Amino acid sequence: MRRLLFLMVVLFAAPLFSQTRHPFTFEDMMNLKRVGEPEISPDGKWVIFSVVDVDLAANTKIPHIWIVPTAGGEEREIISGQDADRPRWAPDGKRFAFLSTREGGSQVWIASFDGAAGTVTGITKLTSFATEASGELWSPDGSNILFVSDVYPECEDQACNAARVEEAEKSKVKAQIFDHLLYRHWNAYKEGKRTHIFVTSAPPMMQQGAASPMFMLAPRDLTPGDYDAPVFSLGGQDDYTFSPDGQEICYASNHDKNPAASTNNDLWIVPIGGGPGKDITVDNPASDSSPLYSPDGRYIAYRAQQRPGYESDRFRLMLYDRKTGEKKNLTEDFDGWVGTFTWFGPKNLFFVAEERGSARVYNASPDYVKSVAGPTGLEGYDDDFTITPDGKFLVYTRMSIAAPSEIYKSPVALARLLHCGPGSGDLCTTQDPNFELTHLNGALLSQVAMAPLESFWFTGAHNDKVEGFLVKPPNFDASKKYPVKFLIHGGPEGAWGDDWSYRWNPELFAANGYVVIMINFHGSTGYGQKFIDAINGDWGGAPFEDLMKGLDYAEQTYPFIDKNRECALGASYGGYAINWILGHTDRFKCLVSHDGMFNAESAWGTTEELWFNNWEFKGTPYDNRAGYQKWSPHQYAKNFKTPTLVVHGQRDYRLDVSEGLQLFTTLQMEGVPSKMLYFPDEGHWVLKPQNSQLWYKTVNDWVDQWTKK
Repeated sequence: MRRLLFLMVVLFAAPLFSQTRHPFTFEDMMNLKRVGEPEISPDGKWVIFSVVDVDLAANTKIPHIWIVPTAGGEEREIISGQDADRPRWAPDGKRFAFLSTREGGSQVWIASFDGAAGTVTGITKLTSFATEASGELWSPDGSNILFVSDVYPECEDQACNAARVEEAEKSKVKAQIFDHLLYRHWNAYKEGKRTHIFVTSAPPMMQQGAASPMFMLAPRDLTPGDYDAPVFSLGGQDDYTFSPDGQEICYASNHDKNPAASTNNDLWIVPIGGGPGKDITVDNPASDSSPLYSPDGRYIAYRAQQRPGYESDRFRLMLYDRKTGEKKNLTEDFDGWVGTFTWFGPKNLFFVAEERGSARVYNASPDYVKSVAGPTGLEGYDDDFTITPDGKFLVYTRMSIAAPSEIYKSPVALARLLHCGPGSGDLCTTQDPNFELTHLNGALLSQVAMAPLESFWFTGAHNDKVEGFLVKPPNFDASKKYPVKFLIHGGPEGAWGDDWSYRWNPELFAANGYVVIMINFHGSTGYGQKFIDAINGDWGGAPFEDLMKGLDYAEQTYPFIDKNRECALGASYGGYAINWILGHTDRFKCLVSHDGMFNAESAWGTTEELWFNNWEFKGTPYDNRAGYQKWSPHQYAKNFKTPTLVVHGQRDYRLDVSEGLQLFTTLQMEGVPSKMLYFPDEGHWVLKPQNSQLWYKTVNDWVDQWTKK
């Protein structure tokens, strides 16, 4: 009945909404609920997930736990009295674990759950680690819980770690001593710690209404040593997992002597009772990650790359046979990156792959390696998927350029059959978007005017077809001329597409009267590995040609574009591209360079992931200085004329803040109109709500200043 009433309200109010919708605002974006990955209860009745709420005035982002019936129904918040994130069901479905900072740092908590009512009946704290705890998982038999913690590798117990933490907090001296690289990563110094995996006994069932006892357990460190295990990750699928019998774990770890210059993550297995780990992918010198045992325990599926040192090599879906040790590539003929994946029965796997601005779910099997055809058109991004225990439904998140993630359900039996193995009858890709389980942002979005993402193609560098995208402003009038915000994505092995972003949101950029144009230049993902590889050693070559030709095509094709009022904006590689544009064209009225590389040689010496620069620039500055100098924007500073806003964060260790400072200094010395927005408390991304508010205002004001005179 609730869904019927909702549909009636939408249908009858549609004309009203079309008249009263307002342009998207930053405040609208902060009021959206940020839905996390779904987890299905063992009985298949419930989907549990986290939802992040942003309080702009308090400058906070706080997650809570929500639930929705798998059959459809009302979403409800079931843990609201404390922050709560990453819910994970116990195998009996009567409990779930989650993370909370309620009493300080991140720790693992346990909630008792009434499956009939869909309510929480009790909460207790499980861990009290001085070095905090995160990434929790239940063993399949429910007897153990795994979690990760950043510990001092020389410490043999938590008492030692607690003493080290207390000593560091009390010390008046904050100096650190390094004796190897990767001493800092992305936005934090490692402070001599390593990420390790611990296992502890699961607590007994709590009685309904019982108080929250403190369980004094003795977790075991399963990955001791001076290595990170699991490896660092920016998100996505876990790099560790339990075997079906709960007696073993598999995890990713890099044991190379210099991990700052290596992508050689290997998969290791170790019994939960402890002992030395066994490297099962030692034969592959490139990255192996995301292990997942088959339900029958026969295989371990994982993602693998083949070229050492190249973080943007194609991600393949591999199978390791635990009986024979044989490894098999299931996606040999599939020219796309395998993303999140899951098992469907003992012989089938579903996986996500990106293609031409969208992402969909595909199927593979140990019995055949023939890959499927990709989706056509812009259909949003699907991810974080899982399968109901009865095998009948996929449950997953979907987002688009016009809406952040919500949770969907699609019948597996209705999956569209595409190009599978001969006579296999297996399911290849799901396309059914009709069953939306959550509608947490529907009411807000129904009041906002947004334009759809439009795709166009043109002939770019190497005579290749290149895709671009366009977003029109709200209340668009084709008879008018509009200024342009020309967005350049980072990576560089990334892509624009029909997906949502809180940091670089095309709809928000268009909302104050701009046409937004984006180009997926050579190096972008979703167009095959050859297209990705084309940027290696050619940063200012083919990509710059694509960007200029793409903008030329848009100017010639769309009469509503005012080519005399265009501003280009980019971050990370996009920031590099802006710096390159500064020295190679004067066509833009203004530029915005966020966390971009300015001096390729100094960037090599101040970054942490050296494998990236070594690969992209074909060596180090002292063995290929010509390559670094050729593609370094600072070499062309005498050509700088375009007014430029520089943005950089002090805690950005991928592209050190000195890159932004060098750029701003050079602009000022050359007399170029310029301004710098400096964040002492942000890294490569601007994440704090009020910092984000200042970022959008400063960037948009800068563009308005030069394009709306």
